[in-house]
Amino acid sequence: MSVSRPFLRARPPAAVTILLALCAFGLGPAGTAFAQDAPPAPGKAPPAAESAAPARTVAPSELTADVFYRIILGNVAEQRGEMSLAARAFFEAARDTRDPRLAARATDLASRAGLRGLAQESARLWAAADPDNPRPRDILAAYAAGRARGGTYDPELKARLDKALADAALTDAGVGELFLQMNAYLGDRLDKRQVYELVRDVAKAYPKSAEAHYAVAVAAYTGAAEGQGSALAREEIDRALALKPDWERAALVKAELVSRKDPAEAIAFLDKFTAAYPDARAAAAALAQLYVDQKRFAEGRDVLKRLLDRNPGAQEVQYGIAVISMQMKDWQTAEAMLTELKRTNYADNGSIELYLAQVAEEEGRFEEAIKRYKAVPEGERNWLAQLRVAFIMGKMGKVGDARRYLEDLPAVTIDQRVQVRQTEAQLLREANDFEGAYTVLRQANKEHPDNADLLYDSAMVAEKLGRVDEAEARLRKVVQLKPDDAQALNGLGYTLVDRTSRVAEGFALIERAHKLAPDDPFILDSMGWALFKLGRYEEAETYLRRAMKERPDAEIAAHLGEVLWAAGQHDRAQEVWHSQLKVTPDNAVLLETVRRLAR
Repeated sequence: MSVSRPFLRARPPAAVTILLALCAFGLGPAGTAFAQDAPPAPGKAPPAAESAAPARTVAPSELTADVFYRIILGNVAEQRGEMSLAARAFFEAARDTRDPRLAARATDLASRAGLRGLAQESARLWAAADPDNPRPRDILAAYAAGRARGGTYDPELKARLDKALADAALTDAGVGELFLQMNAYLGDRLDKRQVYELVRDVAKAYPKSAEAHYAVAVAAYTGAAEGQGSALAREEIDRALALKPDWERAALVKAELVSRKDPAEAIAFLDKFTAAYPDARAAAAALAQLYVDQKRFAEGRDVLKRLLDRNPGAQEVQYGIAVISMQMKDWQTAEAMLTELKRTNYADNGSIELYLAQVAEEEGRFEEAIKRYKAVPEGERNWLAQLRVAFIMGKMGKVGDARRYLEDLPAVTIDQRVQVRQTEAQLLREANDFEGAYTVLRQANKEHPDNADLLYDSAMVAEKLGRVDEAEARLRKVVQLKPDDAQALNGLGYTLVDRTSRVAEGFALIERAHKLAPDDPFILDSMGWALFKLGRYEEAETYLRRAMKERPDAEIAAHLGEVLWAAGQHDRAQEVWHSQLKVTPDNAVLLETVRRLAR
């Protein structure tokens, strides 16, 4: 069953790793180009400066696995344009840490998503965490005054902007900087539609200003009438680039607009742009990101290698090359790059040491991997590294030693104690001792009865043991605790589809999970399996092939092969099965499927 979610993944998804590696370029996830390019009005510090040195920031020791997960989830959701999910993820991280930077991010995302209540709640959290910062109070005041409730913009405000632009036009600097500031200046005063209409109207007098067209593009994307924003934004950004063909900032916005609809077109555009302007570092980083998102890892790495050739010693580029190499399983290149970065003390959060340990683990150098994991510096990554040591002991057949090692770990917080139990149970599961894993998790459930992760894990083991009623009951409790948890919905839905006659009920739950996480390969697999159970073979094959593309997996291969077999395509089914058996020859689900159908 492809619904389990291992507690500790050795490697983050590619989209996450390259995103983290390229942050040093100032190029955040998709959507950031719009936010970054709009500082506030003259006389005010830009948003980043206002929140760069808050009264309190989260300490590394407070960055729990749960908080770290929410931050990563928020980044990836924003990258995919899922602003509501991103805003909630950052709000939850800010609520748990009281970090004003996270609260500021949540406020911005919620505002952009049109989530008025969440934006206000985030702003209140931000104000409480950083009481000396006037910006969150200004935002709350704007909401309280009803200035974000619609209607037309104030003509007096347009007159003031016209006057400021006319004055700026007489200076050497011109109107460009004012247009780049305009969206953020208006953002806390007007709603998105008003901002667009006002920026559009004041920009009409400056048809030869690339910055004016740029400002209209940014405003149109979120503020134009429904269904028109993207088209209008693209028209305006094209006009900006026609006036300034080498303007990297505008190129990034165009790439972002295009990629939402057609990533291949965005790749072609950035490839052409970077060929014409090879010093455009952020554009090259964005191109690499797009390649990685499409799992075209070699091409993404080649982009960064060319960038490194033009910028020798650029460590953030070396880091990006290293993490893409890991996705490609090119351990030799990854290790060489990471070792050089470690020698020069690049990064100080343990990421280099953690990746070097993973390289050794992937290459089967288990003793070296243990040594490297234990050398990860103090902090959140250190804790995860110490847990990983237990998994390597398990791979070495030393399950008893691994359990004793876990017992001796100094698990101080509740989260850490839960993670120790999850790790122990997963060790036993990987050793095919499901009864042992169930015993560990049942005891952990007694100690932490409302912990959703433990309930989920114990449900998965109960299902493996044939205790379907127990699995269903625990998964229903997880859904009750976390109604928007895609994995819990998927787990419950899959269990109903696969182990009961309530296929339609299970399919409805899986559909809900799919809406929350449309690219998750395990959920795609569940969609395909449910459609197969409903007799919809062609649709089932489509979902299962997508799942295999996202994550080649033995159980997904078993399902895809069974769908093909049922459709009479026996040769194709055998091809899928045997191809995956070369990679995972001892997977029980895949072997059972092959024996049952192809005997």
